[in-house]
Amino acid sequence: MVDLGKHGTTITLILMFVMLISYSIEPIRVTVGAAMDVVFGPLVNMPPAGLGVPFFIVVLVLSALTGFYSSVVQKYTVDYEHQTDVQKRMKEFQKEYREAQLSQDEKKIKKLEGKKDKMMAEQLEMSREQFKPMAFILVLSVPIFFWLLFRLNDLNILRHIALPLIGIRTLEQAALGPIPAWILWYFICSITISQIIRKAMNIGGI
Repeated sequence: MVDLGKHGTTITLILMFVMLISYSIEPIRVTVGAAMDVVFGPLVNMPPAGLGVPFFIVVLVLSALTGFYSSVVQKYTVDYEHQTDVQKRMKEFQKEYREAQLSQDEKKIKKLEGKKDKMMAEQLEMSREQFKPMAFILVLSVPIFFWLLFRLNDLNILRHIALPLIGIRTLEQAALGPIPAWILWYFICSITISQIIRKAMNIGGI
C-alpha cells in the first residue's frame, strides 16, 4: 500500500480546486484536450469515412479505463483490511454503548465515554484514508474528460445515443435534469464497470 502521508487530504483538495479552475478556463481545457487527442484521436478518426468508432462507444471504452485505474489506485493506496477492522470495532462499540444506555449502567457508560474519542478519531482517519486516492484519480481522469469535451465539438462524430429508460438523445442534450446525455452515459458505464472490477479485485467500497 502506498503511503501518501498526513497531507494527502490537503493535496487532494488543492488538486480538486486546481482542476475546477482549469475546467472554467477554456484555453487550458482546449490545450489539454488537444494534447490528449494525440493519444485518443485515432479512435474517432479511423475509417470508414473518418467516422471511426461511435462516440458513445468511445465514452464506454474510456469509462472502462477510468474504472480500471481507479480501482487499481484504490487497491494500493487504501488499507481495506484496517478499514474493515475499524468498522467492525465501531459497530461493536455502538452496540455495547446502546446496551449500557438502555440498562442505565452509569459505570459502564462512563467507561465507554472514555473510549468514544479514540473510536471517533479512528473513524476520522479512515475517512481521510478513503479520500487519498482521489489525488491520483483526478490527475488521470481530468485530461480524459477534457479530451471528451474537446472531441464533442467534432461535427463528424455520431451524435446520438439511446439511454436506458430515457430514450434517444443527442450527446449534448439534457438527459437527467441539466446533465447532458454523454456525461450521464459516462457515469453509468464507469460505475457499472468499476463495480465489476472491484469485485474481481476484491476491493472494498469507498
